Amino acid sequence: MREWKEKRGTMRHYDQQAAIYDLQYLGEQNTKIEDILNSMKLGSNELVLDLGCGTGFLFQHINKRVGLLVGIDLSQKALQEAKKRTKNMPNILLVRADADNTPFPNHIFDKVFAITLLQNMPDPMKTITEMKRIGNPQSIFAITGLKKKFTSESFVDILERARLKVVTLTTNQRLKGHVAVCTNL
Repeated sequence: MREWKEKRGTMRHYDQQAAIYDLQYLGEQNTKIEDILNSMKLGSNELVLDLGCGTGFLFQHINKRVGLLVGIDLSQKALQEAKKRTKNMPNILLVRADADNTPFPNHIFDKVFAITLLQNMPDPMKTITEMKRIGNPQSIFAITGLKKKFTSESFVDILERARLKVVTLTTNQRLKGHVAVCTNL
């Protein structure tokens, strides 16, 4: 029950912020995304998930480079903003769902992005476990964690406890978060 109370609070926060979120965070989010994409190859036939897609910052960066991009978020208003962004992007599907309980079968996504998501989840380990369930065994996971929630050590620790191998990690001063690109162990 406490978990859903936290999630409802987060959902309400992002519903209220959706219209102005891009103005506040565009630079930070684009920097994270560019850092991730410098460490990852994308394939034109790949199925990609943006878990906690929010207003859809990632879409413009990768929609032309992948087969299908699915964005999932719990905030209806954030998804409305994301939908505006996808007008000319026919390979994007938006789904309103909980990141800990996605409506997808096991092992279907080639890449899973979770940008600015973990710090909003009541149990980050549960979220990563769900990411691993829906990612295929060769999936690459792009995960960020806000520095005010995770130290570099605690961020890496949670990834490693989830049996992910950290391939690259960025924790520089210009970012408010840690950025990791991971694979399954």
